[in-house]
Amino acid sequence: MKTSIQTSWKKNMAFDSNVGGHNVPTDAPTEVGGDDSAASPKKLMMVALSGCTGVDVVEILKKMRVEIDDLRITVDGELTEDVPSVYTAMHITYEFKGKDLDRKKLQKAVELSEEKYCGVSMMYKKIMDITWEIVYEG
Repeated sequence: MKTSIQTSWKKNMAFDSNVGGHNVPTDAPTEVGGDDSAASPKKLMMVALSGCTGVDVVEILKKMRVEIDDLRITVDGELTEDVPSVYTAMHITYEFKGKDLDRKKLQKAVELSEEKYCGVSMMYKKIMDITWEIVYEG
């Protein structure tokens, strides 16, 4: 299966990418010559990871009939100081909010995403360490 996107230069260091009919702007920070008008492409790698696993976890929990009030996913990345700067590790924190949360099912949903379903996580694990933790509230 082939997939593609199209990216167009706007000005300076800013670009717009068409991703499945959705506009995704990117820009560089001011310290490297950009205008900081949009997210940096490298940080969007963390967005891809959180979005991918988030979709998995919510879908799995729906199938398990687990109700949550909120899910917040934080991804922290470790970057080298070399040029080019690359990620050497990412850590995912899943923060679940809700009443009477079934911790075993939440744990199972995250494990399934991280070990079986999240394609972004699977790709990233080939080039860096991916770790995760769960925080419960409520």
